[in-house]
Amino acid sequence: MSAQEEEANIGKVLSFLREWDRGDRTVRCRMLNTFLTQNTGKTFYELELEFAQVASLFLARLTTWMRLTYMFGTFLGLQLKAVGIFLSASSHDQYLMEFLEDGGVLTLLEILSHYQSKEEDKAEALRLLLTVSNAGRKYKEIICESHGVKAIAECLAKSNTDETQETAWALLESLSRGNPKYQNQIYKGLIALMTCTSPKAQQLVLHTLHTVQSKMKTAHPSIVEPLLNILRSLHLEVQDEAINLILDLKCYDVRPMLLGGLVALLRPAKEEVQQHMEESESEIIMTTGSLPVFVQQAAAAKTIRLLAEDSREVSRELLSLGVVQHLLCAMGNREHTDAQKQASLALEHFVRSYPVIEEHVQRVIGSTLFAAFMHKADTLYMNMDEAQAETLLTNRVNITEVSFGDKL
Repeated sequence: MSAQEEEANIGKVLSFLREWDRGDRTVRCRMLNTFLTQNTGKTFYELELEFAQVASLFLARLTTWMRLTYMFGTFLGLQLKAVGIFLSASSHDQYLMEFLEDGGVLTLLEILSHYQSKEEDKAEALRLLLTVSNAGRKYKEIICESHGVKAIAECLAKSNTDETQETAWALLESLSRGNPKYQNQIYKGLIALMTCTSPKAQQLVLHTLHTVQSKMKTAHPSIVEPLLNILRSLHLEVQDEAINLILDLKCYDVRPMLLGGLVALLRPAKEEVQQHMEESESEIIMTTGSLPVFVQQAAAAKTIRLLAEDSREVSRELLSLGVVQHLLCAMGNREHTDAQKQASLALEHFVRSYPVIEEHVQRVIGSTLFAAFMHKADTLYMNMDEAQAETLLTNRVNITEVSFGDKL
């Protein structure tokens, strides 16, 4: 570019900035639309050339205007997209650092928390934060130091659109990578998120938690209760994520708590069943035919089978917790066939793996039913009458007292 061309360009840019400074919000809106049309996709060097070395002045104006007006939301979408041009065009730290120094990250996090922010604006703010996070460790730390994990987690939990939830999830994933200083904070934030009510959010959180947990030397005890509660989900994709995480946690210090909790879920208390019937009759039972506590019972039986099949050591621990008695009880639950099916499959594994258990199970369910059980365990519930089911529900088998020795 010749000196004459550069001078002309500087004059054009200064004229642009003067018009910006003097203009009202309508004028600025028009100018932003023009800016977006002309500059989307440009590189850092192209922006510098276009703005004759004063691009930073315009970014500062944009950031300040957004910080002062975001709570009204009138032009927030345009402002965020315009800032995005600068952040995505940066081939080094210049625009990022200028944006941060002008309070840009704090403003984006406030947008996420502001009750009047539109979902599409939250999604755009999350995308900008993701750009910042992906720039490196020091930027991830700045977001976390600004209490970003809490704001992002709340956005994921409370959002009602897939776009916002998935962008918030991607941001948490980014923050969890290469950020050792705040790894524990992110881990605990994800555990707290498991109690959210959105199935989509639960699935995303569990997926990320699975990744983060693999980097942790220990598991926090607070992970157990919400994880077991998620087994009540009527969404199979959520259940599958929860079960996969439980399978991984068998290698951590929370294993005794998890195994004890799973066994207890096989035999829900009558009071709990009654409570669920009173709370859910009009909504869940009418639409699904299932009580959450019975869905949880079936999922617990399935998880126990997978754990036992995967580890003989875990299998022995489950036996010591009285899992056989509890599985027999679940097999008698004629209110939920999947619970019967999953419990039968789990018990079949223990019977075939440890022959010493066979005589105890056969004595409880009788020779005829036992033959059907050994032939095809997952259809046993079809061959069971009310009296047999009641026998299973009230069984008092105590396999923990059997001396297995070398027979196991």
